[in-house]
Amino acid sequence: MTNNITFKKRLKMKTFKLIILIAMAAVTSMSAQEFKADADNSVLHWTGSKIVGKHYGKISLKEGQFTVNDNRIVKGSFIIDMNSMTNEDLSGGSRDKLLIHLKSDDFFSTDKFSTSKLEITGSEPFANDEALVKGNLTIKDITQPVTFTVKRNGDTFSTKVTVDRTLYNIRYGSGKFFQGLGDNMISDNFDLEVSIRVIQ
Repeated sequence: MTNNITFKKRLKMKTFKLIILIAMAAVTSMSAQEFKADADNSVLHWTGSKIVGKHYGKISLKEGQFTVNDNRIVKGSFIIDMNSMTNEDLSGGSRDKLLIHLKSDDFFSTDKFSTSKLEITGSEPFANDEALVKGNLTIKDITQPVTFTVKRNGDTFSTKVTVDRTLYNIRYGSGKFFQGLGDNMISDNFDLEVSIRVIQ
């Protein structure tokens, strides 16, 4: 009889613990928000500088998604179509020449590396709709850590990421690696201004 009572108590305890775990999982699931990027309505604007000026244009987001939980971006992944690169400050043959050069092995080698990837690994909590985000950026199959601030405005998340291209073995025109470049020297950094429209 005693053994039977003990068994029933243990069964009730296990059942109670199981209910608690299910409840906790449900709360976590309810608080987590999954967002998918609306690639057609998201904008990635690039700017590269040199001694005598700068070039700028756009590049397309292929796909992306991220998760917000407890007011933090806990994970995410974005794929960038490197062959979609455009230029907006030149025209005609000059524009074509620049884009061919940017897609060549001097820069992004888009024939070999058609996509780049940003993987979000976590963030600080949003405060006044801004959060410091950490992640890993992969360009030309080289991955480096990045940190940037994301601003949230309704269904749009925006940021500006400054990238040191030399960390991804893109050294063309870099004063860090070549002497006597003069006006031909190109900044090691380029900027990505990103505006992601999301679908929940």
